[in-house]
Amino acid sequence: MQKINKILIGVAFSPNLRANIFEAARLANMFDAELVGVHVGTKSNQKESDLKALLSDADALHKPFKIIWKEGNPVEVILETCTQESIDLLILGALQKENLLKYYVGSIARKITRKAPCSVLLLIKPSVIRVACKHIVVNGLKDERTEETIKTAFVLSEHLKCNKITIVEEVSQGELQVKVSDDKTLRKATIAKERLRTRENQRVKNILGDISNKDITVKTQPIFGKRGYSIGHYAKVKRADLLIMNAPNKLGFFDRIFPHDIEYILSELPTDVLIVK
Repeated sequence: MQKINKILIGVAFSPNLRANIFEAARLANMFDAELVGVHVGTKSNQKESDLKALLSDADALHKPFKIIWKEGNPVEVILETCTQESIDLLILGALQKENLLKYYVGSIARKITRKAPCSVLLLIKPSVIRVACKHIVVNGLKDERTEETIKTAFVLSEHLKCNKITIVEEVSQGELQVKVSDDKTLRKATIAKERLRTRENQRVKNILGDISNKDITVKTQPIFGKRGYSIGHYAKVKRADLLIMNAPNKLGFFDRIFPHDIEYILSELPTDVLIVK
């Protein structure tokens, strides 16, 4: 997802719409991308007027804005629009179920991130006035998609003028294979942890070998714990401005029943989250 040419934003007439529009307009201009809006629900003169007023207050777009009005199931409409408009990045803020006074993102995000043909940016703290992005946390999982995700993090950091990236390598406790029961086994576990840290750091260094940007401070951080939960907790504790994750795989029956790594992130979004496809 390193190149963003077309951005889609879900337009719900929620309390956060103004901030969401301002954020989307800024991102579209940063990437010199076309911004498309989709409203799932009925079209009205009042909604058109309100949206036009918001756009006139936001940063002037470099490219013309396009709005799509469509009734139907929010998930289906958004996914269809992503495909039909060849979207590179979908921005989700608060979404409204038409005729219900309820705005939500979590349940919709779970469904959309599984099936979206593009990357998804989940905004939990949109702002009318730009808040500088100072720290990006990105997963360093041992996965064939991780290199592309890390490269995307560097591209984003350049556009957002963010000069700090932390690559978090989550290591399962199961990999230690040492049961601590006394001082001897504790020493064994400590040595095993250090070996795993060295292995993970080397793997990430190999990825970073092809990426160079002297203006960005890069840190690697191995963490032992539950995948998804650990990196989300780390991003929250470190007050990261953006967490970047690989998109989930197409999952089987048991993955739908039991929590998967991305589910921990979506259940309690620690900060703005970008899921790279």
